[in-house]
Order: sequence, then C-alpha cells, then structure tokens
Amino acid sequence: MNRRTVHEDLKASSSAADTERARPNLHQHAREIQPFGKIAKLPIALDETVCASSVELLNQVLADTMVLRDMYKKHHWQVAGETFYQLHLLFDTHYGEQANLVDALAERIQALGGISLAMGVDAAETSLIPRPPRGREEAPVQISRLLEAHEFVLRAARTAARQSAEAGDDGTNDLLASQVIRANELQVWFLAEHLVDVPLARVD
Repeated sequence: MNRRTVHEDLKASSSAADTERARPNLHQHAREIQPFGKIAKLPIALDETVCASSVELLNQVLADTMVLRDMYKKHHWQVAGETFYQLHLLFDTHYGEQANLVDALAERIQALGGISLAMGVDAAETSLIPRPPRGREEAPVQISRLLEAHEFVLRAARTAARQSAEAGDDGTNDLLASQVIRANELQVWFLAEHLVDVPLARVD
C-alpha cells in the first residue's frame, strides 16, 4: 500500500466518523408497544371496560367513515355527465369533511387508550359498506352508493352514541352526536336532492 492510498483511506475514515451522527438508522424493527385491541389505561376517569367498549364501537364507525371518505374521492375523479362540475366539487367537499371526521374518530380512540384502525386495507376488512366496482359508474349510481354508505355510518354511529351515553362516556357520545351524525345527515340531504326528478328550467 503506497503513501497516497494510506492517506485516502485515513481521509475517508475521518469523513465517515465526522458524519456518523448525521446518518439515519435504517431498517429498524421492534415489537409493538401496544397490540391492537388492548387498552393502555389513561387517567380520564373512565373504567377500562368502558374505554374498551367505546374503542370497539368507534373503530367500526371509523372503518365505515374511511371507506366512505375514499368512495367520495373515487367518485370525485370518475364522475361524468351534465352535472360533472357541480358533483366534482361537491364530492371533493364531502371528502374533506369526512377526512376531518376520520381524524377526530381516530384521535378519540387514542385518547381512550385504544388503538385506531389506520390502514385502508384494515378499514376495508372491517367496514360493512359494500365495495364499489373499480370501473366508472353513472352519477345517479354513484350518489345512490354514497347514500347507502352514509346510512351504514349513521347506523353504527347512532348505536355507538347510545351505548357510550349509557356507559357514561360523554366525550364519545358528544363526538358522535355533534360531529359524526350531524355531518353525515347534512351530506345525505345534499346528495339526496340530486336524485329528485324535477325539470331544470320549465315545469311540466
């Protein structure tokens, strides 16, 4: 090994040492700190069994809401016809509102000491909403699918609101009644009016 090679090796070694702390530690793995379905009890003055029950109910509402949210985005992209512009905007507005509900539901689950569903595949496996086809459908069919999906969400939310109220979980009941149920009812109204068969410019 000549003098130049030794010098280059020392320089490279010094450079590596200088940046060692700045290098990301990649490919790390470890056990979960909390398995799904288990409660990490927090001091929120609720019994652990109440928290566990609310978490289970909320995860069902969350799964259905995640699927409904994604269905809105699918229809936002794929809508066609004379009402394209109006529905394109409406579907995206409703998508954003459902995304906010997803976040609120997930954070409530975590605040109860539970683990929220987070991945789309887990939501799809848990949700009761029928899966739409991958292809494009007519606007009235899209709206009908969305209305049916809303009803699944509302049914699960009403059950969860009632049971959480009976158990004394006021925070969960408030979230479901004041945000989830009211937002979904309003979106149902906005959608359903598009399926009323009335003339646009002249009465019959």
